[in-house]
Amino acid sequence: MLDIQYIRENRDKVAEKSAQKGYPVDINDLLAKDDQRRRLLSEADSLRRRRNEHNEKIKGRLPDEAEQTLGKQLKQQLSVIEDQLDTAEKEFSAALKQVPNMPYEDVPVGSSEDDNVVVKTVGDKPTFAFEPKAHQVIGEQRGFIDKARAAKIAGSRFTYLKSDLVKLQFAIISFVISRLTDRSVIAKIVETNNLKLDNRPFIPVIPPAMLRTGPYQASARLNAEEMTYKIEQDDLWLNASAEHTLCTMYMDEIIDEQDLPIRMLGYSTSFRREAGTYGKDMDGILRMHQFDKLEMEVLSTPETGLDEHKLLIAIQEYLVSELGLAYQLIQKCTADIGKPNARGVDINVWFPSQATYRETHTADFMTDYQSRDLKIRLRRKTGEIDFIHTNDATAFALGRIMAAIMENNQTAEGYIKTPQAIRPYLDQEQI
Repeated sequence: MLDIQYIRENRDKVAEKSAQKGYPVDINDLLAKDDQRRRLLSEADSLRRRRNEHNEKIKGRLPDEAEQTLGKQLKQQLSVIEDQLDTAEKEFSAALKQVPNMPYEDVPVGSSEDDNVVVKTVGDKPTFAFEPKAHQVIGEQRGFIDKARAAKIAGSRFTYLKSDLVKLQFAIISFVISRLTDRSVIAKIVETNNLKLDNRPFIPVIPPAMLRTGPYQASARLNAEEMTYKIEQDDLWLNASAEHTLCTMYMDEIIDEQDLPIRMLGYSTSFRREAGTYGKDMDGILRMHQFDKLEMEVLSTPETGLDEHKLLIAIQEYLVSELGLAYQLIQKCTADIGKPNARGVDINVWFPSQATYRETHTADFMTDYQSRDLKIRLRRKTGEIDFIHTNDATAFALGRIMAAIMENNQTAEGYIKTPQAIRPYLDQEQI
C-alpha cells in the first residue's frame, strides 16, 4: 500500500495515476477516513492518559465515591471510543488498499495491453522446410502430453506430462539453478548491463504451496475472483505463483541492511482458476490450472530497487537467449502493469505454429508497496528503519517455455532438438 502522507501531499497525482492504471479512487473520501481515524486515535490516547493519571492518583488507597464514578466514566468512554476507532481503522485500511502503486514516469500511459510498447526484438526466427506443428500436436503424437486422460479425473486445463518431456523439464530446472547460483554468471550480467549491484547469487527455495488470507492480502496478490483457489475448510489459498509465498516470507521482520539484497529462486507447483479465459489456449500447455514455475524474488534497499528490477530483466533475456529463442521485450503500459506494480516488463517468445510472439515472462517492480502492508523493514547501518523494496520476475514458467522449445526446435520427423545449453543436464541431442 502507499504511504498515506505521500497521498496527502500528492492527492491530484495519486488520483490521476490511479485512474491511468484502471483503479479510480476517491482520494477525498480516503483522507476523510484518515482524519476520522486520527481524531479517534487522539481521543483514545487522551482518555488512556486520563485513566492512567486517575489510577495513579488513587493507587494504594480506596477511592471515594466521586473517584469511583470518574473511573467508571473514563472506562466506559474509552470502550466506546476504542470500538469506534476499530471500525474507523478497518474502513481506512480498506480504502487505502484500493489505491494502487504509482507507475514510474517511463511507464507508457494506456488503457489496455494493446498500448504496451515493443522495446526491442532479439534473435532469429527459425525457418522450416515443412509446415511447423503446434506444440500440442507434437506432444500428443510423441506421447508426451495426455490431456484426455487428465480430463477424466480432473477436468479441462490439466494434463499428464510424460516420458522425455518430463526429463526436459527437470533439465531446464537444473540449468536455471546452476546459472543463478553461480556468482560469476550474476557478476557478468551485472557488468554487461552497467548495474550498480553486487554479484550475490540466488538462493534456491521450495516455498509452501499454500498461504493464509492475511499474508496473501498484504502481498496485494490475492485475486479471489479470477485466479486463486481457496481451500474452503481452512483459511488457506493455493499458491498462484512462487513469488506469492516468497515476498511474504519475511513478513513482520526487520532485516539488517548488510544482509540485502536477498535474491531467491523459488520452485513451486502453482494453481490458477483462469476464470474468464475459457476458449483461449485450451489446446496444449500454455494456460493450465496447474503448472510448475521457477520464479525470482528480490528484497533490496530502496536505492537499489530499480537496478534489481533491471537485473531480473537482464537475467530473463540471458536465459531465453541461452535457449536460442527469438523474443520481444515489452514495456507494459499503466493499465497492464497491475495494482501493486510501479513498473512491468514482459518477454514474448516466438511461436512458429501461430506465427506470433507469446508471453512467457514478466518482471514486476513493486517499490515499497508490498513491504508496507507486510511490514518488512530494513535496519540501516545508522540504526534508521526503512521499508524494503520488492521485485519478482519469471525465470521460466516450465510449460510455456517447453512449448516454445518444442515448436522452435522441431524436426520434420516429429522430434525436438535439445537446446545446446540444456544438454549437460539432458544427455540427448533430441527427444
